Amino acid sequence: MRTMFGRLFAMLLTLFLTSGFAAAQTKITIALGGGACLCYLPTVLAKQLGEYDKAGLAVELVDLKGGSDALKAVLGGSADVVSGYFDHCVNLAAKKQDLQAFVVYDRYPGLVLVVSPRHNDEIKSIRDLAGKKVGVSAPGSSTDFFLKYLLKKNGVDATAVAVIGVGLGATVVAAMEQGQIDAAVMLDPAVTVLQGAHPDLRIFSDTRTEKDNQAVFGGDYPGGALYSTTAWVASHEREVQALTDAIVNTLKWIHTHSPEDIMAKMPAEIVGKDRALYLAALKNTIPMYSETGRMDPKGAEAVLAVFSASSPEVAKANIDVTKTYTNKYVDQAHKTTGMSVK
Repeated sequence: MRTMFGRLFAMLLTLFLTSGFAAAQTKITIALGGGACLCYLPTVLAKQLGEYDKAGLAVELVDLKGGSDALKAVLGGSADVVSGYFDHCVNLAAKKQDLQAFVVYDRYPGLVLVVSPRHNDEIKSIRDLAGKKVGVSAPGSSTDFFLKYLLKKNGVDATAVAVIGVGLGATVVAAMEQGQIDAAVMLDPAVTVLQGAHPDLRIFSDTRTEKDNQAVFGGDYPGGALYSTTAWVASHEREVQALTDAIVNTLKWIHTHSPEDIMAKMPAEIVGKDRALYLAALKNTIPMYSETGRMDPKGAEAVLAVFSASSPEVAKANIDVTKTYTNKYVDQAHKTTGMSVK
């Protein structure tokens, strides 16, 4: 009898442990709009640090060409969550597609409008981009939104500019150096790489620092965040909280370690052969990363204001921007860790 109960107990224990492990390792697919871009570093670094595993998630990162492609992956059901720019949540709200950001890792977008070194002599202002070819990561991505915003701000008809999808990494650097495009909206480390080879690089607009961000947008303007459909967030609260915990812990790690420590944790294929340039770009980017993961309500309002100014569809949609994000999970993450939220 004791032997039978002993076997029964062992079977139940095995079942409990197995089911518990399975539950602890819930599979989540995150689509990124360009994993090599430093704007997405917290998402990649969280995996390198094992933060997703600690939070009980088996996370697969799917690297795509741009934010619009990552968004399509979630809307199409091939990914659960987007690691991309918050502005997509606002833009899609005008199309009655409900998306919600739940943890913000970029305080600023880090977008930079740069002139190709081969076209410095002919392009001296944003107005000179009329009739030119301008590269973006992918049409419909945040790089594209930023370009259209700057064109309108400077009195240039967006339809007068040929927008070309060229990615965010080595492909855009090559296209710029070879003169295949006249200008591009770029992100680090690509900007720093191009600047290293061309010190006289002409930059029209730069949102990598707080000062420059204020100059362009007149206030805070959140960049990268984890977001999904509002329905998915509501029906996967445990997974959303786990993802938030992982990113919040990663942000804390970033701000308590040196750039060299951070680079050492990143995959070799992302760092590339020129470690010095990558490190220089990383040093430029670190101030961009959030310290808390919270969405600044004023920043969300700024995103809505920018889109309302450049998109009649958004302006007419009467969007309640507070529905496009939540700080619920970030606040809970800070309560759990005892970290203060600034």
